[in-house]
Amino acid sequence: MNYNPISTRAEEFIHHEEILDTLSYAQNNKDNTDLIEQIISKAEAYKGISYKEAAVLLECEDPTINARIYALAKAIKQKFYGNRIVMFAPLYLSNYCVNGCVYCPYHSKNKSIPRKKLTQEEIRQEVIALQDMGHKRLALEAGEHPTLAPIDYILESIKTIYSIKHKNGAIRRVNVNIAATTVENYRKLKEAGIGTYILFQETYHKENYERLHPTGPKSNYAYHTEAMDRAMEAGIDDVGIGVLFGLNTYKYDFVGMLMHAEHLEARFGVGPHTISVPRICSADDIDAGDFPNAISDEIFEKIVAVLRIAVPYTGMIVSTRESKASREKVLELGISQLSGGSRTSVGGYAIQELPEESSAQFDVSDTRTLDEIVEWLLDLGYVPSFCTACYREGRTGDRFMSLVKSGQIANCCGPNALMTLKEYLEDYASDATKAKGLKLIDRDIPTIPNAKIRDRALKNLEEIANGKRDFRF
Repeated sequence: MNYNPISTRAEEFIHHEEILDTLSYAQNNKDNTDLIEQIISKAEAYKGISYKEAAVLLECEDPTINARIYALAKAIKQKFYGNRIVMFAPLYLSNYCVNGCVYCPYHSKNKSIPRKKLTQEEIRQEVIALQDMGHKRLALEAGEHPTLAPIDYILESIKTIYSIKHKNGAIRRVNVNIAATTVENYRKLKEAGIGTYILFQETYHKENYERLHPTGPKSNYAYHTEAMDRAMEAGIDDVGIGVLFGLNTYKYDFVGMLMHAEHLEARFGVGPHTISVPRICSADDIDAGDFPNAISDEIFEKIVAVLRIAVPYTGMIVSTRESKASREKVLELGISQLSGGSRTSVGGYAIQELPEESSAQFDVSDTRTLDEIVEWLLDLGYVPSFCTACYREGRTGDRFMSLVKSGQIANCCGPNALMTLKEYLEDYASDATKAKGLKLIDRDIPTIPNAKIRDRALKNLEEIANGKRDFRF
């Protein structure tokens, strides 16, 4: 079986021997100064590098070169994303699951975790609780179960979420992270108005994947790995990929993930909208210490930096799995989206669970409230953004990427970030956060380069202060 980046077969576009050859090439060239200089020079054009070139940078151990890698990652982050950090929260609908994933407490053999499935009224309560925090963007999560969490339940839940208007609150975009499904079901999700379809590969190493997923539909490596192809065939042009670092050797999965991104670019003309970089966490009957491939903070930071260089146009997400200190470090190296005030249990926002009743999928490391995280980001000089305008204006897929590559997306993202921050400050922020946010808005408004957009943003910000909502560029 040969490597073929545009093949529809998982084992041809995620090619085991090609990954091994790439890792060997990187190891053999980690001290090849001339080659590394060529790769960095190419990366300085801000147009990305190949998975093979990225593997060499990841392998390099020279402190001076690593310092240049980190500096370049920061520069790329600033060029394409500025100081904007998009905020979101997960919403868990159900933890019933028929899979046997050995790293997830939702696995079907776990008898200790309370099993829950939200009714539509309970979803309403959860959404109102999230709206009361200030969230506008959700990532929908559910275990895989054909009868207790079928696609019709997911679609009904999305409809419920979009229907809820509470005070000035509204969930403007629902991203969806559910199990691999059919083209027909992806079409239904598209018609329901989802934003990004997210699915983590967990690991790209087929043998280890099958060992980690011994039973259930998810055990089918090819069906799972080819899910993004089916989603894009169905018209979902924003997809999000990721691996769970710690399940397999990180270098293998790093290459596999970039190989997957190149495959989507080659076949559909647009790569992933986002890449997530979660690390294995403990929860219920899962002990992260049982996974010997867990990675250090230093390796985690290097992964984020090289990913940012390799895929400069792709958003990068880090969740509350990571601590405050870890999140602060990777923010400057490439992360563009953060979850905040997250609960990873079913009904975790509106219902205060006792510890023995926890249905959490993983332990949260960053337990701060959304307002605390917003204030922290403001203190660091970032603009917390609750924007969903691109989804609602049809700037998705290749349309979004063309704007990013041309640099024109800043004319949309900058003003929209400031306006949605203003909405948050007026409706939800503490006094201290509001004061800091208004000061930052005053700082950033004059930096909008287009005079017409700047004047319109000023007018919209004034109207938001007077009670109007939902302006967008």
